[in-house]
Amino acid sequence: MRDTKLRRRGVNSAWWGQRILWVASCTLSLFCWASSSQALQVTGLNGPQSFLSDSAHQEYFISNVNGESDARDNNGFITKLDGKGKVVNLHFIQGGKGRTILHAPKGMAIVRKILYVADLDTLRGFDTETGAPLVTVTIPSPPGISQGVGLADVLHAGKGFLYMSDFVTNTIYRINTNDDHAISVLVRDETLSGPRGLTLDPRTGHLIVASWDKGKILDVDGRGHITELVSNGFFSSRFKNLDGLDFDTWGNLYISDFTTGKIWRMRPDGHFQVIAEYLPTPADISVDRENNLILVPYLYSNTAEMNGLESPNRSRKKNRTLADYGFGFPAPPERERPPE
Repeated sequence: MRDTKLRRRGVNSAWWGQRILWVASCTLSLFCWASSSQALQVTGLNGPQSFLSDSAHQEYFISNVNGESDARDNNGFITKLDGKGKVVNLHFIQGGKGRTILHAPKGMAIVRKILYVADLDTLRGFDTETGAPLVTVTIPSPPGISQGVGLADVLHAGKGFLYMSDFVTNTIYRINTNDDHAISVLVRDETLSGPRGLTLDPRTGHLIVASWDKGKILDVDGRGHITELVSNGFFSSRFKNLDGLDFDTWGNLYISDFTTGKIWRMRPDGHFQVIAEYLPTPADISVDRENNLILVPYLYSNTAEMNGLESPNRSRKKNRTLADYGFGFPAPPERERPPE
């Protein structure tokens, strides 16, 4: 799988990951809104892929792959946090425990106290209070496609409808939770270019999709029509492998670039800013709009972070870098320098 290849390149060693995370924490803190709380780190995770808030019950969930992203090893788990970001149960839902099956959990969504999780080719639903398994919906492989299905994200779009991205077959599925979780294909098109993160545009109600393969941001309407919002130019490659994305309360869109280690903000006027960089593999980010927090899982650093978002009324100054604050990237000792 694509992210497995990145891991084998040695994106994160134990020493390197700790130092990158230190710089990343400083970077995020520099751009947070001064009236928000300081960055809060969640440690002890294992391959955190997605970070989701449940504002209705003031709690958070983090999906942990715990191994290779495509392995059917039944050891994935979901971590539960309270409203202050404190870990309540590290292994709240644990693959291989009791009746629970969970291999490599990625994106998540909540509908009526059910936590839905994308797990390889299966959508699984768990009770948000007890963690008990409630729903299992397996997505069949499309005819003529041998690679199988690779679900990346789940989005609740209201009225009981879920949407799921399949980055292997370039498909977005629609699931009707009010009709025995009936499955339909919203769109299957090469233009999606490895769809990963999904979010809902608050202005249009359309899906906004992050492309892993081509570094594109796409708009998909209710009929499956695709409109390219942003893409790399012929002479420039702003984006590499886009993963998560979400809107804040002011209509700004935040996008994580897994490979370059950046989080971008796209304002409603289409202007882009890098709000954080030097991040160690930021994966499926999301926004807690009730508390104006951005939730960032760092896949290969086994850590996640909650940080305050700045008000657009306080964001008029030119984008700054670590050098403006006297920070420098810490060079590793010669004997521990990662391989070229």
